[in-house]
Amino acid sequence: MAIDLHLHSTASDGTDTPADVMRAAADAGLDTVALTDHDTTAGWAEAAAAAREVGVVLVPGAEISCRWNGVGVHMLSYLHDPDHPALVAELSRTRDDRLTRARRMVSHIGSDYDLLWEHVLEHVGDDATVGRPHIADAMVARGLVASRDEAFATVLHNTSRYYRPHHSPEAALVVRAIRDAGGVPVMAHPRAGRRGRLVPDRAISRLAAVGLGGLEVDHRDHDPADREALRGMARELGLVVTGSSDYHGTGKLNRLGEFTTSPEALAAIVEQGTGTEVVRP
Repeated sequence: MAIDLHLHSTASDGTDTPADVMRAAADAGLDTVALTDHDTTAGWAEAAAAAREVGVVLVPGAEISCRWNGVGVHMLSYLHDPDHPALVAELSRTRDDRLTRARRMVSHIGSDYDLLWEHVLEHVGDDATVGRPHIADAMVARGLVASRDEAFATVLHNTSRYYRPHHSPEAALVVRAIRDAGGVPVMAHPRAGRRGRLVPDRAISRLAAVGLGGLEVDHRDHDPADREALRGMARELGLVVTGSSDYHGTGKLNRLGEFTTSPEALAAIVEQGTGTEVVRP
């Protein structure tokens, strides 16, 4: 089985619609995928219909923004109840603040670059979670940078004078909320150092104590030493190990299925997840 548990669509910052993500996954030879858009489940219904059509198993999910002592953390949530009140409220607050943050950043960037909020909106899908990738796409389209990667390495980097933070709940709160919603929390790319500051190992241990279910180990932003260290930590803490592409369509170089998850790890996630059902053809 070929299993990729971290894919994005136009419901957040991917460039393919949820249906097109499912079709691309089938074309890439994947058997099972998870749609994990940022802070939203808006793409689930469309992805489910397409997954049934093309014969791909869909694990409904999301990638939830949170923090550990001020350091950004991305928490993958699988099979949670999309209508769970506490989780819905937290995701709604985060999406709203992402929008406010994006407008503020564009206002500051626009003082030095030919960029307006209207230019950014041209790259945001209906009901999509707005983020820095949409600003990057607008800058690429206007010839201000050559690629998303260049935008994130310069104007949109966490250390840029244009950068503004957005609301993110504490990681322990998010882990508990995911569990309360019947979901399975897996920390995304925990050693992706080029994205910014990393949480210490003790944070992973403490999150495991409150319900963290796994670590995304096999990811293009982890080198071999990172993967080895994370596998050891997962064994010690009894966490599931996953691997994935973190696919964003043409928004990133990541290829569908470039890293995958074992059937055993998927089975462990499905066994724990009680908030919603896996979608099968």
